[in-house]
Amino acid sequence: MTAHLLDRDGTPQARIDPATLEGRLHAGEFFWLDLQDPGPDDYALLRDVFGFHPLPLEDSEHFGQRPKLEDYGEFAFLVLYGAAPPPDEDRLVEVHAFYSERHLVTVRRDEAPAFEQVRERYARRPGRSPRPVELLYQLLDALVDSFFPALGDLGDRIDVLQDEMLAGPSEEQLQEIFALRRRLVEVRRTVASQRDLVGRFVAGDGLPGLDEDARRYFRDVHDHLIRLGDQVDVYREILTGSMDLYLTTVSNRLNTVMKRLTVIATIALPLVVITGFFGQNFAVLVDHIGSTAAFVGYGVVLPVAAIAVLAFALRRRGLF
Repeated sequence: MTAHLLDRDGTPQARIDPATLEGRLHAGEFFWLDLQDPGPDDYALLRDVFGFHPLPLEDSEHFGQRPKLEDYGEFAFLVLYGAAPPPDEDRLVEVHAFYSERHLVTVRRDEAPAFEQVRERYARRPGRSPRPVELLYQLLDALVDSFFPALGDLGDRIDVLQDEMLAGPSEEQLQEIFALRRRLVEVRRTVASQRDLVGRFVAGDGLPGLDEDARRYFRDVHDHLIRLGDQVDVYREILTGSMDLYLTTVSNRLNTVMKRLTVIATIALPLVVITGFFGQNFAVLVDHIGSTAAFVGYGVVLPVAAIAVLAFALRRRGLF
Protein backbone atom coordinates (compact mmCIF):
# COMPACT_ATOMS: atom_id res chain seq x y z
CA MET A 1 0.00 0.00 0.00
CA THR A 2 1.14 3.54 -0.81
CA ALA A 3 -0.40 6.44 1.10
CA HIS A 4 -0.09 10.20 0.63
CA LEU A 5 -1.39 12.89 2.95
CA LEU A 6 -1.84 16.50 1.88
CA ASP A 7 -1.89 18.83 4.88
CA ARG A 8 -4.28 21.71 5.47
CA ASP A 9 -1.65 24.20 4.25
CA GLY A 10 -1.00 22.28 1.04
CA THR A 11 2.16 20.54 2.30
CA PRO A 12 2.49 16.79 1.57
CA GLN A 13 3.13 14.74 4.72
CA ALA A 14 5.22 11.58 4.76
CA ARG A 15 4.22 10.10 8.15
CA ILE A 16 0.68 8.72 8.25
CA ASP A 17 -0.76 6.82 11.21
CA PRO A 18 -4.19 6.47 12.87
CA ALA A 19 -3.25 8.85 15.69
CA THR A 20 -2.30 11.58 13.22
CA LEU A 21 -5.55 11.14 11.31
CA GLU A 22 -7.64 11.13 14.48
CA GLY A 23 -6.00 14.35 15.59
CA ARG A 24 -6.78 16.04 12.29
CA LEU A 25 -10.36 14.82 12.37
CA HIS A 26 -10.92 16.14 15.88
CA ALA A 27 -9.28 19.46 14.99
CA GLY A 28 -11.60 19.82 12.00
CA GLU A 29 -8.72 20.74 9.68
CA PHE A 30 -9.24 19.75 6.08
CA PHE A 31 -6.77 17.23 4.56
CA TRP A 32 -6.50 14.84 1.65
CA LEU A 33 -5.56 11.19 2.17
CA ASP A 34 -4.73 9.17 -0.94
CA LEU A 35 -4.51 5.37 -0.60
CA GLN A 36 -3.08 3.36 -3.49
CA ASP A 37 -3.58 -0.42 -3.56
CA PRO A 38 -5.04 -0.54 -0.03
CA GLY A 39 -5.18 -3.65 2.12
CA PRO A 40 -7.47 -4.89 4.92
CA ASP A 41 -5.76 -2.66 7.49
CA ASP A 42 -6.44 0.42 5.39
CA TYR A 43 -10.14 -0.41 5.04
CA ALA A 44 -10.25 -1.01 8.79
CA LEU A 45 -8.77 2.47 9.20
CA LEU A 46 -11.54 3.95 7.07
CA ARG A 47 -14.14 2.08 9.11
CA ASP A 48 -12.79 2.68 12.62
CA VAL A 49 -11.11 6.09 12.39
CA PHE A 50 -13.28 7.85 9.82
CA GLY A 51 -16.48 5.99 10.69
CA PHE A 52 -17.69 5.73 7.10
CA HIS A 53 -21.00 4.02 6.36
CA PRO A 54 -20.65 0.25 5.64
CA LEU A 55 -22.25 0.53 2.18
CA PRO A 56 -19.70 2.91 0.58
CA LEU A 57 -16.92 1.03 2.38
CA GLU A 58 -18.09 -2.16 0.70
CA ASP A 59 -18.31 -0.38 -2.65
CA SER A 60 -14.80 1.04 -2.24
CA GLU A 61 -13.38 -2.50 -2.02
CA HIS A 62 -14.90 -3.56 -5.37
CA PHE A 63 -13.56 -1.96 -8.52
CA GLY A 64 -15.13 -1.98 -11.96
CA GLN A 65 -18.03 0.32 -11.08
CA ARG A 66 -19.55 3.10 -13.13
CA PRO A 67 -18.98 6.78 -12.25
CA LYS A 68 -21.51 7.72 -9.60
CA LEU A 69 -22.31 9.95 -6.62
CA GLU A 70 -23.99 8.77 -3.42
CA ASP A 71 -24.92 11.25 -0.69
CA TYR A 72 -24.58 10.03 2.92
CA GLY A 73 -25.32 13.32 4.64
CA GLU A 74 -21.99 14.16 6.29
CA PHE A 75 -20.00 12.97 3.28
CA ALA A 76 -20.45 11.93 -0.35
CA PHE A 77 -19.08 8.79 -1.98
CA LEU A 78 -17.90 9.21 -5.56
CA VAL A 79 -16.53 6.90 -8.24
CA LEU A 80 -14.37 8.80 -10.73
CA TYR A 81 -12.21 7.79 -13.68
CA GLY A 82 -9.08 9.03 -15.39
CA ALA A 83 -6.43 7.61 -17.72
CA ALA A 84 -3.58 5.45 -16.46
CA PRO A 85 -0.10 5.43 -18.07
CA PRO A 86 1.28 2.47 -20.06
CA PRO A 87 1.68 -0.45 -19.64
CA ASP A 88 -1.77 -0.46 -18.00
CA GLU A 89 -3.93 -2.76 -20.12
CA ASP A 90 -7.18 -0.79 -20.26
CA ARG A 91 -5.52 2.64 -19.66
CA LEU A 92 -8.21 3.47 -17.06
CA VAL A 93 -7.69 4.42 -13.41
CA GLU A 94 -10.70 4.05 -11.14
CA VAL A 95 -10.85 6.29 -8.08
CA HIS A 96 -13.19 5.88 -5.12
CA ALA A 97 -13.52 9.10 -3.10
CA PHE A 98 -15.02 9.93 0.30
CA TYR A 99 -15.57 13.68 0.23
CA SER A 100 -16.70 16.17 2.85
CA GLU A 101 -15.75 19.69 3.92
CA ARG A 102 -13.44 18.17 6.55
CA HIS A 103 -11.53 15.65 4.47
CA LEU A 104 -11.08 13.96 1.10
CA VAL A 105 -10.08 10.29 1.05
CA THR A 106 -9.28 8.67 -2.32
CA VAL A 107 -8.82 4.93 -2.87
CA ARG A 108 -7.33 3.49 -6.06
CA ARG A 109 -5.32 0.56 -7.39
CA ASP A 110 -3.60 1.97 -10.47
CA GLU A 111 -1.03 4.67 -10.98
CA ALA A 112 -2.59 8.12 -11.37
CA PRO A 113 -0.23 10.77 -12.79
CA ALA A 114 -3.09 13.27 -12.39
CA PHE A 115 -2.80 12.97 -8.61
CA GLU A 116 0.96 13.50 -8.75
CA GLN A 117 0.38 16.69 -10.73
CA VAL A 118 -1.97 18.07 -8.09
CA ARG A 119 0.41 17.19 -5.25
CA GLU A 120 3.33 18.81 -7.09
CA ARG A 121 1.25 21.93 -7.67
CA TYR A 122 0.72 22.39 -3.93
CA ALA A 123 4.31 21.40 -3.12
CA ARG A 124 5.55 24.29 -5.29
CA ARG A 125 3.32 26.70 -3.34
CA PRO A 126 3.55 25.65 0.34
CA GLY A 127 1.31 27.44 2.79
CA ARG A 128 -1.64 27.69 0.43
CA SER A 129 -4.65 26.03 2.00
CA PRO A 130 -7.00 24.52 -0.61
CA ARG A 131 -10.75 24.72 -0.27
CA PRO A 132 -12.30 21.25 -0.12
CA VAL A 133 -14.40 21.75 -3.23
CA GLU A 134 -11.43 23.40 -4.99
CA LEU A 135 -9.21 20.38 -4.35
CA LEU A 136 -11.93 18.02 -5.57
CA TYR A 137 -12.31 20.11 -8.71
CA GLN A 138 -8.56 20.05 -9.37
CA LEU A 139 -8.39 16.29 -8.95
CA LEU A 140 -11.40 15.74 -11.20
CA ASP A 141 -10.06 18.18 -13.78
CA ALA A 142 -6.67 16.44 -13.81
CA LEU A 143 -8.34 13.02 -14.15
CA VAL A 144 -10.47 14.19 -17.06
CA ASP A 145 -7.57 15.91 -18.82
CA SER A 146 -5.49 12.72 -18.53
CA PHE A 147 -7.81 11.15 -21.11
CA PHE A 148 -6.60 13.46 -23.89
CA PRO A 149 -2.98 12.14 -24.11
CA ALA A 150 -4.28 8.55 -23.88
CA LEU A 151 -6.69 9.17 -26.77
CA GLY A 152 -3.88 10.88 -28.68
CA ASP A 153 -1.74 7.72 -28.34
CA LEU A 154 -4.68 5.66 -29.56
CA GLY A 155 -5.16 7.95 -32.56
CA ASP A 156 -1.46 7.62 -33.46
CA ARG A 157 -1.77 3.84 -33.28
CA ILE A 158 -4.78 3.92 -35.60
CA ASP A 159 -2.76 5.95 -38.16
CA VAL A 160 0.10 3.44 -38.01
CA LEU A 161 -2.36 0.56 -38.31
CA GLN A 162 -3.90 2.06 -41.44
CA ASP A 163 -0.46 2.47 -43.05
CA GLU A 164 0.36 -1.16 -42.22
CA MET A 165 -2.92 -2.32 -43.77
CA LEU A 166 -2.13 -0.48 -47.01
CA ALA A 167 1.28 -2.17 -47.11
CA GLY A 168 -0.22 -5.60 -46.50
CA PRO A 169 -3.26 -6.68 -44.44
CA SER A 170 -2.95 -9.43 -41.84
CA GLU A 171 -5.18 -11.23 -39.37
CA GLU A 172 -3.37 -9.57 -36.43
CA GLN A 173 -4.39 -6.14 -37.71
CA LEU A 174 -8.06 -7.12 -37.75
CA GLN A 175 -7.79 -8.45 -34.19
CA GLU A 176 -6.17 -5.20 -33.07
CA ILE A 177 -8.98 -3.19 -34.67
CA PHE A 178 -11.56 -5.14 -32.64
CA ALA A 179 -9.47 -4.68 -29.48
CA LEU A 180 -9.25 -0.92 -30.04
CA ARG A 181 -13.00 -0.72 -30.67
CA ARG A 182 -13.70 -2.54 -27.41
CA ARG A 183 -11.43 -0.13 -25.57
CA LEU A 184 -13.14 2.87 -27.14
CA VAL A 185 -16.55 1.49 -26.18
CA GLU A 186 -15.39 1.22 -22.57
CA VAL A 187 -13.94 4.74 -22.61
CA ARG A 188 -17.12 6.10 -24.21
CA ARG A 189 -19.30 4.48 -21.55
CA THR A 190 -17.04 5.84 -18.79
CA VAL A 191 -16.87 9.35 -20.22
CA ALA A 192 -20.63 9.51 -20.78
CA SER A 193 -21.40 8.43 -17.19
CA GLN A 194 -18.83 10.84 -15.77
CA ARG A 195 -20.25 13.66 -17.89
CA ASP A 196 -23.70 13.03 -16.41
CA LEU A 197 -22.15 12.98 -12.93
CA VAL A 198 -20.38 16.33 -13.40
CA GLY A 199 -23.63 17.66 -14.85
CA ARG A 200 -25.14 17.12 -11.41
CA PHE A 201 -22.36 19.24 -9.90
CA VAL A 202 -23.06 21.98 -12.43
CA ALA A 203 -26.70 21.89 -11.38
CA GLY A 204 -25.61 22.28 -7.75
CA ASP A 205 -26.63 18.79 -6.64
CA GLY A 206 -24.97 16.30 -4.30
CA LEU A 207 -21.74 17.91 -3.05
CA PRO A 208 -21.21 19.58 0.33
CA GLY A 209 -19.97 23.17 0.04
CA LEU A 210 -20.86 23.48 -3.65
CA ASP A 211 -21.37 27.19 -4.29
CA GLU A 212 -21.88 29.21 -7.48
CA ASP A 213 -18.16 29.84 -7.94
CA ALA A 214 -17.37 26.11 -7.72
CA ARG A 215 -20.14 25.34 -10.19
CA ARG A 216 -18.38 27.55 -12.75
CA TYR A 217 -15.24 25.41 -12.43
CA PHE A 218 -17.19 22.18 -12.77
CA ARG A 219 -18.82 23.62 -15.89
CA ASP A 220 -15.35 23.72 -17.43
CA VAL A 221 -14.82 20.04 -16.55
CA HIS A 222 -18.21 19.24 -18.05
CA ASP A 223 -17.14 20.94 -21.28
CA HIS A 224 -13.95 18.86 -21.36
CA LEU A 225 -16.00 15.68 -20.97
CA ILE A 226 -18.22 16.71 -23.89
CA ARG A 227 -15.09 17.21 -26.01
CA LEU A 228 -13.81 13.81 -24.91
CA GLY A 229 -17.07 12.17 -25.95
CA ASP A 230 -16.89 13.82 -29.36
CA GLN A 231 -13.27 12.74 -29.79
CA VAL A 232 -14.08 9.14 -28.86
CA ASP A 233 -16.92 9.13 -31.40
CA VAL A 234 -14.52 10.39 -34.08
CA TYR A 235 -12.04 7.61 -33.33
CA ARG A 236 -14.81 5.03 -33.41
CA GLU A 237 -15.79 6.22 -36.89
CA ILE A 238 -12.14 6.13 -37.96
CA LEU A 239 -11.86 2.55 -36.70
CA THR A 240 -14.99 1.62 -38.64
CA GLY A 241 -13.36 3.14 -41.71
CA SER A 242 -10.18 1.20 -40.91
CA MET A 243 -12.15 -2.03 -40.88
CA ASP A 244 -13.64 -1.13 -44.26
CA LEU A 245 -10.12 -0.34 -45.48
CA TYR A 246 -8.93 -3.74 -44.28
CA LEU A 247 -11.76 -5.59 -46.03
CA THR A 248 -11.28 -3.53 -49.21
CA THR A 249 -7.54 -4.20 -49.23
CA VAL A 250 -8.06 -7.93 -48.74
CA SER A 251 -10.68 -7.95 -51.50
CA ASN A 252 -8.37 -6.07 -53.89
CA ARG A 253 -5.50 -8.46 -53.20
CA LEU A 254 -7.84 -11.40 -53.82
CA ASN A 255 -9.01 -9.83 -57.08
CA THR A 256 -5.38 -9.37 -58.18
CA VAL A 257 -4.62 -13.02 -57.43
CA MET A 258 -7.73 -14.18 -59.29
CA LYS A 259 -6.82 -11.98 -62.24
CA ARG A 260 -3.36 -13.52 -62.48
CA LEU A 261 -4.73 -17.04 -62.20
CA THR A 262 -7.28 -16.28 -64.93
CA VAL A 263 -4.55 -14.94 -67.23
CA ILE A 264 -2.45 -18.05 -66.63
CA ALA A 265 -5.41 -20.31 -67.33
CA THR A 266 -6.25 -18.35 -70.49
CA ILE A 267 -2.68 -18.59 -71.78
CA ALA A 268 -2.60 -22.33 -71.05
CA LEU A 269 -5.85 -22.90 -72.95
CA PRO A 270 -4.28 -22.96 -76.49
CA LEU A 271 -1.71 -25.47 -75.29
CA VAL A 272 -4.44 -27.73 -74.01
CA VAL A 273 -6.36 -27.45 -77.30
CA ILE A 274 -3.32 -28.04 -79.49
CA THR A 275 -1.97 -30.96 -77.49
CA GLY A 276 -5.41 -32.46 -77.26
CA PHE A 277 -5.99 -32.16 -81.00
CA PHE A 278 -2.66 -33.58 -82.11
CA GLY A 279 -2.77 -36.22 -79.42
CA GLN A 280 -5.67 -37.90 -81.21
CA ASN A 281 -4.66 -41.19 -82.81
CA PHE A 282 -6.04 -40.47 -86.31
CA ALA A 283 -4.24 -41.75 -89.41
CA VAL A 284 -4.25 -38.33 -91.14
CA LEU A 285 -2.38 -36.79 -88.21
CA VAL A 286 0.07 -39.67 -87.86
CA ASP A 287 0.85 -39.71 -91.62
CA HIS A 288 1.58 -35.93 -91.85
CA ILE A 289 3.77 -35.65 -88.73
CA GLY A 290 6.58 -37.89 -89.75
CA SER A 291 9.59 -35.57 -89.81
CA THR A 292 11.57 -33.42 -87.39
CA ALA A 293 10.45 -30.23 -89.16
CA ALA A 294 6.77 -31.19 -88.81
CA PHE A 295 7.31 -32.08 -85.16
CA VAL A 296 8.99 -28.73 -84.46
CA GLY A 297 6.37 -26.85 -86.44
CA TYR A 298 3.35 -28.43 -84.84
CA GLY A 299 4.84 -29.19 -81.43
CA VAL A 300 6.82 -26.01 -80.75
CA VAL A 301 6.20 -23.20 -83.23
CA LEU A 302 2.40 -23.49 -83.28
CA PRO A 303 1.96 -23.45 -79.45
CA VAL A 304 4.48 -20.59 -79.04
CA ALA A 305 2.77 -18.60 -81.78
CA ALA A 306 -0.64 -19.17 -80.23
CA ILE A 307 0.66 -18.03 -76.82
CA ALA A 308 2.30 -14.96 -78.35
CA VAL A 309 -0.88 -13.92 -80.17
CA LEU A 310 -3.00 -14.44 -77.05
CA ALA A 311 -0.53 -12.52 -74.84
CA PHE A 312 -0.49 -9.64 -77.34
CA ALA A 313 -4.28 -9.48 -77.34
CA LEU A 314 -4.47 -9.55 -73.53
CA ARG A 315 -1.83 -6.84 -73.21
CA ARG A 316 -3.69 -4.58 -75.64
CA ARG A 317 -6.78 -4.90 -73.46
CA GLY A 318 -4.77 -4.16 -70.31
CA LEU A 319 -5.33 -7.60 -68.83
CA PHE A 320 -1.69 -8.78 -68.85
